[in-house]
Amino acid sequence: MIKRNLLVMGLAVLLSACGFQLRGTGTYELAFKELDLSARNSYGETVTMMRQLLESSGVNIHTGAPYKLVLADEQESQRILSYAGAGRTGEYQVTTVLNYDIRGEHDLPLLSDKLEVQKVFIHDGNNLVGSDQEATDARKEIRRELVQRMMLRLQQLSPAQLDQLQQTAEAKAKAEAAALEAAQKAEAETPRQSPIEIPQQ
Repeated sequence: MIKRNLLVMGLAVLLSACGFQLRGTGTYELAFKELDLSARNSYGETVTMMRQLLESSGVNIHTGAPYKLVLADEQESQRILSYAGAGRTGEYQVTTVLNYDIRGEHDLPLLSDKLEVQKVFIHDGNNLVGSDQEATDARKEIRRELVQRMMLRLQQLSPAQLDQLQQTAEAKAKAEAAALEAAQKAEAETPRQSPIEIPQQ
């Protein structure tokens, strides 16, 4: 028994040394230590899970942080994959697409992208309660995977990349502002024609 316990402990140490961690656990090393987080659905499960995982990874979530993660839109679709006997639905596929933005200083958009996760669950017409539970579990799994993928995306952003994105966004905003000012100036300097008077008959 002691040997078996030692073997299990040894395997656990080896796996953790290799960077292995159980799915849905652990923390992530991120380039930033503070972040603003918002979502269209402020109290939704996805943004709640995102906040918890960021905080457990040592990120201070607060308004006014240098960078802001915006979970702009989350859309779910469902389709039937196969039918069982007697026309009963056999398999459903649930797909969730999460669109997100990362904003920098002065709320400038740095990048926009999306994540997509699909899960399949079995629907049994003779066991509606069990089928509903399976559908609920599939959606929970989708949200967990979306949050984990989002963390991996954030983990790939280095301080140098964030600085470069900020500089690019500032240059773009400056160019757009200059173009708008030039257009307004040109319009102001263009002589306006007086309305043509039509002689009365």
